[in-house]
Parts: sequence; structure tokens; C-alpha cells
Amino acid sequence: MENTEIKNHQIKINLPGGIVSVGDLSVMLEILEKAGIENIRFGTRQQLYFSATPDQLDDIDHGFLISDTDFEIDADKYPNIVSSYVAEDLFNSSNWLREGVYKDILDTFSYTPGLKINLIDNSQNLIPFFSGNLNFISSDIGSYWHLYIRFPKTNIIYYWSSLVYSEDIALLSEAIENTILTQRNLYYDQQEIDGQPLETAVRAGGSFLFQEASSPLKLPDFQLPYYEGFNQYNGKYWLGIYRRNELFPISFLKELCVICSKTRIGQLYTTPWKSIIIKGVEPSDRKLWNAVLDKNRMNVRHASNELNWQTEDLCEEGLKLKHELINGFNTADLRTFKLCFAIKINPKSGLFGSVIIRKQNQPIAEPTEALFDLMHTIDFNPNSKHYYTYATGISKVNLLPALSSLCETYYQQQTLVAGEQPDHYYETSPRAEPELTYVHQCKHCLSIYDEAWGENSMNIPAGTPFSALPAHYRCPLCEASPSEFNPVIKESLNTF
Repeated sequence: MENTEIKNHQIKINLPGGIVSVGDLSVMLEILEKAGIENIRFGTRQQLYFSATPDQLDDIDHGFLISDTDFEIDADKYPNIVSSYVAEDLFNSSNWLREGVYKDILDTFSYTPGLKINLIDNSQNLIPFFSGNLNFISSDIGSYWHLYIRFPKTNIIYYWSSLVYSEDIALLSEAIENTILTQRNLYYDQQEIDGQPLETAVRAGGSFLFQEASSPLKLPDFQLPYYEGFNQYNGKYWLGIYRRNELFPISFLKELCVICSKTRIGQLYTTPWKSIIIKGVEPSDRKLWNAVLDKNRMNVRHASNELNWQTEDLCEEGLKLKHELINGFNTADLRTFKLCFAIKINPKSGLFGSVIIRKQNQPIAEPTEALFDLMHTIDFNPNSKHYYTYATGISKVNLLPALSSLCETYYQQQTLVAGEQPDHYYETSPRAEPELTYVHQCKHCLSIYDEAWGENSMNIPAGTPFSALPAHYRCPLCEASPSEFNPVIKESLNTF
């Protein structure tokens, strides 16, 4: 029998900086509702998604053409520009990076970037720092930014030698992108990349204003803020809304836009946690917002251990696994404070997390039980791109015990760091300076071998020196031999 099933298309609309005006959103929602679309989603790069049949898409295409709304069909050629604008006044206290600076930078982009660009305040933790290809992070000098380049489809990071001026970000991004994409064999999906020739070529090809950094970038200790519900700030409230199934009903969003218009709120904000935030709610208007939440049966006080998860966009398998693991965490009353988890079904997805649950890529011709690898970033810093492999080949039924064990390991480490020291530690007699700790790093994929941890996946116990590794040892991520590892100072890795 002929398969007559209609295939839905996935449509993506970029919301630059994670900002959308109430007027623009209202127009989009009206077009989608008329076409019969009931729900939309928000993505990890602060973009908007929805699913449509071919017939619905014909109507939507016409409406978007009239409203001048750019969109992509079943594609992600042009990633959204991510910013921490949503966190301003709520989760950070920047000295100079304010609303006008973000908007001025976004307005200078006269091209549509093909690389992922992040504009990040260095004092907040809501938005990941290094999930882009071009990561601009505010410095302690007004209007100047650190630039960390993460080359496409790699975890190789290059630090630009000087700070970048705000007004140059768009032009510099375009110059870097053109150089990288025209020399893909040097900078794209490679195991070894030298970023210095790229910087030299870009500097020679344009006139940019640079500034020497007065101090290195220092990231804040990670603690994901609670990003939903009503919360006070500056004499007003902000409202965060998270959806367990990731679906935002269009009818509900239209009602939010009506209240925003009535109360003179001009824009909404999206987050990489697939939620939305509304700022500037006056205390006297809370009853209006509560009424629409009640009418639509919206719960806005989920447990924190449900809000600290990242799953891939439009991935039902990852979302289902997230719910299963959260239920297990709740049953076990597992503490996950200061941790965040990412589920990678697609190995190339660039998710943010201190604990990574990665599905193994198994041959389609051999349908077997799904197996997973469990990794964590160095010192459980979610902004790091340096991974330890905790365990490999874990069945789904064993994921929860493995995660529980890993969480226990993390809190044991935190207890030691917090200062459970012997009595003589507090003596006032002089003490020798602590020695630097060396670990070994794969030069291809940047994985770490730390003898303090060993390598569980290869039955190498903690305490095994690198020089004593067995002949069969290989990098757990790219299978490089020990000769392909370089010694690095462990403390120096904490800057990423």
C-alpha cells in the first residue's frame, strides 16, 4: 500500500539576541493561528520553532512575506545570535553592558551570520559562555570584549590576542566567518587548528579598534538561577515561564501579548533553557498575569532539578529521557544543586552542561539496546569544553544509578574544597606554596587524562600515573594514542 502520510516541515525563526517585540510576535502568532498552527517552541539558541504541513506552509509563507519575517524550512544554515540581554538586571550586575549596548551591536549586523555568535556578560550564569563559534564576552574595560573562537564542529578554542571594540563586532565577525568558510580545510572540522594565521589575516584585511586586556577573563562560579515564576527586582516583577513538554500554545502567547500591550511592556525574551521571560511587570498588574496563567492552567513553580537540563532542539527522544531521569531523581530525592545536565542524542550537537549524557552511535543495521556514555567537564564547570569520561556503554536502566554515583562524587569533591581540613591546617606557621598539578590533554579533541580520576571506561583505577598507562590505552573520545597527549597545568584549564 502506498504511504500517503503527510510529512510536516520544521520551521525556524531567528530572534536576534533572544529578543522579540510584542508587536512582531503578535503578527507572527496571528499568521500561525490562521494557518491552523496550535503550538510553538523556543530553542537552545533563543530561536522560535513550529511544525507545519505543506498546505499550512503555503499560507504561512504568504503571511511571512507580507510581514517581512525571515525563516528557514527544515534547515539551520543561519544560527541565531545569542545574547545575555535577558539576564540584564535580573541575574547580573554589569558595570557597562546595558540594553543600549546590546541593541546597538545587533543593529550593526548587515549580514546573516552562518557561524554561531554569542554576546555574553561575564557576570551572569543564565547564558552559556562558549556555546558559539564566536564568543564575545564582556571585559572589565567599557565597550570592549574578549573573543574566544571555537572552530566549527570542534572543541578547539582560540583566544583572540586583544579585546574587541563593540562597534567592530559585526564587521569583525563577518571577516572571521568569510576567512573560515573560504578556508574550510584549515579551520572546519579539523583535529589540529592554529588560530594565529586566522587572526593575522583578519587583522591585515580590515581596520579594527583593539585594546590590550588589563586582566584575564575570570568567569563566575556556576550556579544556574531559578528562571521561572514571579520574582521581584527594582520595584517591579519579572515573570519566567517554562513548559515541561516545550510547547507554548499560541492562544496563550496571544493573551500574553495583549496584556503586554495593555501594560506597556514592549518585548519578550527567550532563554537557552527553552523558556521565556517578561520583564517590567508592575505590582498593580500582577492580577492580570495571574488571571491568564490560571485560565491556561500554567504552572510556574517547577522544581529546580527539572530546570537544569539541556536537550537538543526538536528531539523527542532526548526530551522523553530527560523526563524519565527527572522522575528517578525525584524518587531518589537526589541533590543536583550547581550541576546542569545535557542529553546528546546527536553527537555533533553543541549543548551546554557540566554532566553530559551522550547516546552512542550504533549501526542502524544492528538494532540493539541503546547505550550511553557519561561524561563531565573539568571540575564540573559547565562552561568548560574539556571532558572526563566517567563511564561508557551504559544501558538506559543503569543511567540513573550511574548519575547518582557521579553526583555523589561531585558533592564529595565540593565538601573537600569547602574546607574539611585537619586541625593543623589552620596553624599560623609558614607553609610551602602548593605545587602545580599536571594532567594530560589529547591534542586532537582536548579530552583530559587526570591520574586523580583514572579512566573507568578502561578499568584504569584512580591514581594511575600517565607514564604507567597500559599499552591498550586510547583517548576515550577520538582513540588517539598516549603519544598524542600533552602535559598541561590543570589549574590553567579552569579559565574556560
